Amino acid sequence: MVTDLLSRAGHSTVEASSHTLPFILQAPVSGDSWQRHAELIRQVVESELLCAGGILFRGFAFDGEQGFERFARSFGHELLTYDYASTPRTQLNGRVYTSTEYPAHQIIPLHNEQSYSLNWPMKIWFHCVQAAQAGGETPIADSRLVYQRLDPQVRQRFAEKRLMYVRNYGNGLDLTWQQAFSTEDKAEVERFCRLGGIDFEWKDDGELRTRQVCQAVARHPVTEEWLWFNQAHLFHVSNLAPQLRETLISIVGEEHLPRNVYYGDGSPLELEALAHIREVLQGTQIAFPWQAGDVLMLDNMLVAHGRAAFQGARKVVVAMAEPAPAS
Repeated sequence: MVTDLLSRAGHSTVEASSHTLPFILQAPVSGDSWQRHAELIRQVVESELLCAGGILFRGFAFDGEQGFERFARSFGHELLTYDYASTPRTQLNGRVYTSTEYPAHQIIPLHNEQSYSLNWPMKIWFHCVQAAQAGGETPIADSRLVYQRLDPQVRQRFAEKRLMYVRNYGNGLDLTWQQAFSTEDKAEVERFCRLGGIDFEWKDDGELRTRQVCQAVARHPVTEEWLWFNQAHLFHVSNLAPQLRETLISIVGEEHLPRNVYYGDGSPLELEALAHIREVLQGTQIAFPWQAGDVLMLDNMLVAHGRAAFQGARKVVVAMAEPAPAS
């Protein structure tokens, strides 16, 4: 029965402003195949995902990356490719990717996947193949709660002015345009940009610069809740360590930074506002230690995710599905 699994998860009903995140679904017997409980899992996802925002499946056997891909596909949507990428990843079998391949000592701030664009996946799954010796958590935060806790004036200003993301590809400083767009064809890049509302220019050195004005807040298409939904705090140059920031600007100038973000009209973001946003994100963050075999399923709009620094080998793979409906 579904209730048997729910009782093992320790579920309790909570107010919308304090969601239980993540909802934990423990296998009745450790090592059970997920296929054996596929119908029950589907029912739990349907009843809990939009409330909790995320579900942690623990104790089920997923049979490696291929089994994980079958699990992600079982929810009825074709898995997505990682187009218009912002971080380095490796495509594994099919539509499964490594998580962001940044050095182990680096922290990846909380963010909603591809919220720096006008197109993003509604669902994202993380599968822990190998847990790190220390650290390496995938912290999460409820985007509804972040929205609620932000200073209303900051929230309104960002919502009204929107955000302009500026990216300069290549030159050894960031992903090449070939990596970001998964093609060697400039015409294909231009087609993608035109379809996606991305302004682009080929610079004198042959490298690419793009600009795109996107949302700062969004409304969930199903729950109709307002969410903080952007990557301003991550893309802004202030996210870099001060010495690195100063060095980069002195070498290439602000216009040629690998990535930066402004208000939609091109005016600068206030450092005080960004500090406030980071403080709220930190205050709403939830972290749990990975166990090998875990799968975390998130509604990508309702829940932001990040990565903690770690020691030792770590392998977490990712799959995405269900393009967001056009706003």
